[in-house]
Amino acid sequence: MLKKPLFYSVFCSLFAFVFICFSGLSQAQEVNLTDPEQTVLRIGVKEAPPFVMYDGTEYSGLSIDLWQEIADEHGWKFEYQPYGLAELLDAATSGEVDVGIGAITATAQRALQMDFTHTLTSSGLSVAVRSEWASGWMAVLSALASAAFLKIISLLVLLLLAVGFVVWLLERKKNQEQFGGSTAQGLFSGFWWAMVTMTTVGYGDVAPRTVAGRLLGLVWMLTALIIVSFFTASITSALTVGQLSNKLSSANDLKGMNIASLHGSSSAHWLEGRKLNYNKAENLSQALQQLKDGKVDAVIYDEPLLRWTIMQEFSGKLQVLPITLARQDYVFILPDNSPIREQINASLLSRINSPNWPQRVSNYFDGN
Repeated sequence: MLKKPLFYSVFCSLFAFVFICFSGLSQAQEVNLTDPEQTVLRIGVKEAPPFVMYDGTEYSGLSIDLWQEIADEHGWKFEYQPYGLAELLDAATSGEVDVGIGAITATAQRALQMDFTHTLTSSGLSVAVRSEWASGWMAVLSALASAAFLKIISLLVLLLLAVGFVVWLLERKKNQEQFGGSTAQGLFSGFWWAMVTMTTVGYGDVAPRTVAGRLLGLVWMLTALIIVSFFTASITSALTVGQLSNKLSSANDLKGMNIASLHGSSSAHWLEGRKLNYNKAENLSQALQQLKDGKVDAVIYDEPLLRWTIMQEFSGKLQVLPITLARQDYVFILPDNSPIREQINASLLSRINSPNWPQRVSNYFDGN
């Protein structure tokens, strides 16, 4: 059995050895992170104006400028590596990158796989539509010029001609005064009668006298009531389509609409979570082009990215409705237990709490 002095001596030696080992490891890690000569941080970037923009030679944008200020503050060296959104999320999860930058939102699903910094700025999912939807009269003109409406008008004219022809056949011999004359004059009288009867104007200058003609008139008046009701409903619908922003306030209002969004994005997950079908676009410009061409009714995506892209590529043709479907908090993403998370957060807080931060964000989003 070891004597007490020897036991204490061995125990203290072992404790000192372990302490020195862990202290050395901790110091080595700290030096490796803070010494710019020893480490080059890998920064994954996903192009998403105005957060991340690339002109072919260098990156810029809200997230890029903010990151470069933080890196300069700590003396960190870094290099950018471009990724798609899904690939960047995977790279952050696996530790392939030290920081992920883009228009990346914090979600519960992502929180299980990676770390987030504090929120840079907040916005939300919104809806882009064609600009003419903002004006009721523009909607009416668009509806009146549509192929479907012109087809209905053509069918109505043919129906009026058919009814006019039948009443002329029934009245031409016994009602020469009103349906007589040449064939063209008689047919025009029949068409005129069918029109004024349908619109309930009923000038009384032309009216059938035979029993068969009056029976036809009775059937035609009842049929005309249905036709006029249909046209009234169509024009009312065209007039109210411009009030879409008042009707779109929840996911339930999107049912039945033809929607486009980006596959794998937060907006796509939001739509899928509510079992809403959507066209999967490769990028936002493609989705908005589909909207401009009339292939979809709306595009659901992050509001600041919608506004930026519309301002740059579709100004005057598309617009973002003043509604928010879901809150979006934009962050930098990091691998779990990132050793530089707290340093980044401290630098972020000093900037996003500064008085000029809202104006800085506004300048980026307005393209100034």
